[in-house]
Amino acid sequence: MEYNNNMPIYLQVINRIKKDMIQGKLPMGEKLPSTRELAVMYQINPNTAMRIYKEMEQQNMCFTKRGLGTFVTEDPAVITEMRASMAKELLNGFVQEMKELGFSKEELLDGISARFEG
Repeated sequence: MEYNNNMPIYLQVINRIKKDMIQGKLPMGEKLPSTRELAVMYQINPNTAMRIYKEMEQQNMCFTKRGLGTFVTEDPAVITEMRASMAKELLNGFVQEMKELGFSKEELLDGISARFEG
């Protein structure tokens, strides 16, 4: 994974995991890699891997069963909310950038429609 210097690594990894959950690559209830495995997989410090799971648990993205490991949430509402939240964040950034470039709403919508059709 290529990391962006403008955002903390742990947030970038969480976003990658969120995308995998939303896309169904990590199904609800599936066991997640151990913190060591996560550290190796993403080439990060084991402490960063622990921080990732702690943050994900606080966001109800996963849960830990003592002695068994960490698992993807089993609550479909959490996945739905993550999807909506990520979409809103991406759209807000995209629209803001396009406005700064001087695009009108109509130009923006035409451009989006053309990309979906092509």
